[in-house]
Amino acid sequence: MHCLIVDDSAQFLAAARRVLEADGFEVVATASSGADAVRAGREHELDVVLLDVELGAESGFDVARALAEAGVRAPVVMVSTHAEHDLAGLVEDSVAVGFVPKARLGAAPILEVLGG
Repeated sequence: MHCLIVDDSAQFLAAARRVLEADGFEVVATASSGADAVRAGREHELDVVLLDVELGAESGFDVARALAEAGVRAPVVMVSTHAEHDLAGLVEDSVAVGFVPKARLGAAPILEVLGG
């Protein structure tokens, strides 16, 4: 599964890459801003985008919309340290297909959100 990870924390990007690659995902790109995410989304064939809810001053939900508007067709899964119930309405109202807490990040929870 080809994956783009978008987060403003270099530490999280590195940890998420290790976890997902150990689970068999191929992390084809990482990005730390909305502009970098859109660029990477256009450059790579992706099966999923993992997108932090908060990217510094940027909203991950705005970035998800920008990815869709840029023609990136990969499903977006939002990630955050915040509790899922705190974000449920925002995720539902967004173009994202679901949410995975950062503490549970791995192939199984992502595949579950993707319906497989």
